[in-house]
Amino acid sequence: MAAGDPQAATTFVRRYQSRVYGLAAAIVGRSATADDVAQEAFVRAWRFAGGYDARRGSVLSWLLTIARNAAIDTIRLRRDQPYDPDILLTVLSADEASDDRQIEQLADTDQMRTALRGLPREQAAAVVLATFYGFSAREIAERERVPLGTAKTRIRLGLARLRDHFEVSDDKTA
Repeated sequence: MAAGDPQAATTFVRRYQSRVYGLAAAIVGRSATADDVAQEAFVRAWRFAGGYDARRGSVLSWLLTIARNAAIDTIRLRRDQPYDPDILLTVLSADEASDDRQIEQLADTDQMRTALRGLPREQAAAVVLATFYGFSAREIAERERVPLGTAKTRIRLGLARLRDHFEVSDDKTA
């Protein structure tokens, strides 16, 4: 595919299209938008195929990273749309890895879900918007219709509570 072979590109798309679409749909949540994200991911893969380095991971891992980034770009472009904090958990577990690593990631995902659900809704939303969607405190304030200081406080307190949650969890397992 790096050589620009259209037949290789067709084979590549057919081989990975369901995985890429599945990840895109899990992140953006709409079939038409997921189609667009998947198509963009394959276009980016075609464009940057020469940059793929097998030493850094599998082709699927590389492609899913491209798809995840395309989905995040799409979400950032439609910031006025509703969001789902659980999307964060889907993306956190989306990387291709060894079976042991996937098991670790699933455990981490469950821990994160539990920790986020333990926060007040406003703090959980602020943390997810800031850390996953890349919103600034000002953008969160505008979206939530609260003063800038309130948005900053929600982010700070939410992150502090998450840190405390994970420190307590680590102490229990030690």
